[in-house]
Amino acid sequence: MKTILIKNGNIIEKDGIKKGSVLIKDKKIEQVFHTEDFNCNYDMVIDAKEQYISPGFIDIHTHGGGGHDFMDNTEEAIYKAVYAHMVHGTTSIVPTTLTNTEENLNTFMNIFNNIDLNKKGYPNILGLHLEGPYFSYGQRGAQDPRYLRNPEPEEYNKILSLTDRIIRWSLAPELEGALEFAQVLKEKKINCSIAHTEATCEEVKKAYKNGYTCLVHFYSGMNSVIRKNAYRVAGAVEAGYLLDDIYVEVIADGSHLPKELLELIYKVKRKNRICLVTDSMRAAGMPDGLYTLGGKDSGYEVVVEDNVAKLTDRSAFAGSVATSDILLKTMYNNTSASLDEVVNMLTINPATLLNIEDQKGSIEIGKDADIIIFDDKQEISLVMVMGDININKI
Repeated sequence: MKTILIKNGNIIEKDGIKKGSVLIKDKKIEQVFHTEDFNCNYDMVIDAKEQYISPGFIDIHTHGGGGHDFMDNTEEAIYKAVYAHMVHGTTSIVPTTLTNTEENLNTFMNIFNNIDLNKKGYPNILGLHLEGPYFSYGQRGAQDPRYLRNPEPEEYNKILSLTDRIIRWSLAPELEGALEFAQVLKEKKINCSIAHTEATCEEVKKAYKNGYTCLVHFYSGMNSVIRKNAYRVAGAVEAGYLLDDIYVEVIADGSHLPKELLELIYKVKRKNRICLVTDSMRAAGMPDGLYTLGGKDSGYEVVVEDNVAKLTDRSAFAGSVATSDILLKTMYNNTSASLDEVVNMLTINPATLLNIEDQKGSIEIGKDADIIIFDDKQEISLVMVMGDININKI
């Protein structure tokens, strides 16, 4: 394999931005230089032209893109959807399901079992994120209410036996059996996250003690303060702020959360516990219009307008149409977070949540060569996945 030197760039590191160059060899980062005295051999050189050299983005929650949904139940749809995100700087991705019938979920997982997770020319597919079907009816959002149910060992153990590629599972922790299920996931080293929940602050705290580590699409699909018998009761949102170590997913697409809330989240959670996610549906990177949310045969129609997907009655959002570069731009331009801090939210933070921070998420010697280059306007000019240059516009 060629040894590649990326020189003359501004390297976005975990603790700041430094001028320098990066040497890549055998899919790994071989050296990081902060001087022009490279003292190394290389087969190919790329001049970054003083642009930013960044770790590749890691999207841990996405349902599709480029006109394809992961639950279209074809290998082609999976590959085309992940490629659509790679063009925008995502070098590692976690395909995500929607609440559905057991039959459709099983069909999808059988297909997912057969795909090449490291297919050349595509982003790393890290594994599968099951979103549901164990959700609260009152916070279902765009999840199909026909398929909501409580976690039952007979069902989830069967699902777990079908594949070893599940790395995340999101559910409502207040449901009967949800705390016991979290222990099962913890034993299998599967990340357990909170989503579409009516849990109170106290219930989220209890869930956190039982292995739940993240609040999915923070603010969306969860309660803030409500009244019970005239008394105010704190909700999941407040728990997200009070629990210092719990992660929060943030859809920084400019629609799901206004800039005031983006700033509040940053001020309270700081840079280390925020994961920017697209939560995108098939229309990510596509024009406005009518689209199917979920699989073509099992989903339902939604409308994309104003840079977001909505239910056709406009009563709720139905997922974003964002790509990771949009998240970067929105969070950077609408908060006081520095550029390197926002990049952390797209790289090392999701890597740490998934326990792969020893392999991915930062530009350090020995880590996978998943690298992107972008300019001052956060426009992507190069995408490298495991040392292979898949997009090059420099």
